[in-house]
Amino acid sequence: MSHRILIKGAECVFPDETRTARVLIEDHRILAIDPPQTVRVDETIDAERLHLIPGVIDDQVHFREPGLEHKEDLHTGSLACAKGGVTTFLEMPNTNPATITLAALEDKLQRAASKSVVNYGFYVGATADNLDVLQQARRTPGIKIFIGSSTGNLLVDEQEALERIFAETTLPICAHCEDEQTVRANRARIGDHPQLADHSRIRDHQAALIATRRAVDLAKRYRHPFHVLHVSTAEEVEFLRQRPQWVTAEACPHHLFFNLDDYERLGTRIQMNPSIKTAADNEALWKGLREGTIEVIATDHAPHTLEEKQQPYPKSPSGLPAVENSLALMLDGVSRGLCRLEQVVSWMCTAPARIWDMRNKGALREGFDADLVLIDMNRVQTIHDAEQLTKSRWSPWNGLSLTGWPVRTWVRGQTVFQDGRVDSTARGGEVLYDHDGVQ
Repeated sequence: MSHRILIKGAECVFPDETRTARVLIEDHRILAIDPPQTVRVDETIDAERLHLIPGVIDDQVHFREPGLEHKEDLHTGSLACAKGGVTTFLEMPNTNPATITLAALEDKLQRAASKSVVNYGFYVGATADNLDVLQQARRTPGIKIFIGSSTGNLLVDEQEALERIFAETTLPICAHCEDEQTVRANRARIGDHPQLADHSRIRDHQAALIATRRAVDLAKRYRHPFHVLHVSTAEEVEFLRQRPQWVTAEACPHHLFFNLDDYERLGTRIQMNPSIKTAADNEALWKGLREGTIEVIATDHAPHTLEEKQQPYPKSPSGLPAVENSLALMLDGVSRGLCRLEQVVSWMCTAPARIWDMRNKGALREGFDADLVLIDMNRVQTIHDAEQLTKSRWSPWNGLSLTGWPVRTWVRGQTVFQDGRVDSTARGGEVLYDHDGVQ
């Protein structure tokens, strides 16, 4: 017999309103909202003074498997997700080997099926010569292009190759937008002994804006669904205000909360690509989110070991871990009046599900998957390196106290996080996409 769980008393954030409601889960799905009082249940959860939201969907993570598992792997990355209220992740293709073949995509799906405690999906990476793979790929959210800032054949910055990808494929496309020629010219101008602060001069505003303009132009001309990853500058926000409706964009917590003034305090912990920018850019990104120019918040979770990060610049790698604290950071933003809880749910749950054509995810709705998070908006908790579940065991927000935290996470109706503990034996499911046409 199926197992039924009734969550009662919580303030529930629905697509069109926030109100106290009773939510009935049966097995992996939401069976009913406000079912009859006489309905049969096997377990009742009293969630008074808490809020219930859809599970967070992080559409940009790097979990390093295969090839760099000493930094992170699919299991440890998914544990960090569950603790942070992230019930679904979409992982990037720059692993070793890169996810640029159908066999590599299938390998990742099989690995995740046996390791991930949350739901999972994997992008297929574009190269200058794998157009046939991009045309045939299924069971994927879309295509990832690195227009700058990558290694090997994942770097695609030649116009002819980009034109063919946008013109001759149908899957949604996302891109890391930093102009490689601008980055190289800036690097040469700075000279042989760059300092950490030079990272933001090398990967400057123009490098981001030029590449974003270039990619959006392709998307406009070919009417191809396109998502701009990790917007970092005020100039990009201004440009994107005129984008067509099939072009979407996202911001990351590190670009919202860190700026150049933080290099002295945090050093290479906040070395990122695209780079951290100015306080004025922080404000522009927040404005872009509030007005709808930027629709999504994702993490670009990209861990390295602290030993690697503590190397002197430029030997230090770019990237930081964030999945287990991203929701709490945004809830703290709610407590500080930076945004509303309903906006956080839109940015982190509803919009990514819509943009990537995910089936039955991103909302508290009858028939949808029971990917849910209970949050305590009054809970105060401090981030500590030693308590992080990511394999890298550190956070750039180490020592920061936040107000508002996830306290219980369900994935497909199964509790994966509660009372500070993650169920490492739980298993999520593969994301299904409407653009696949697979039943």
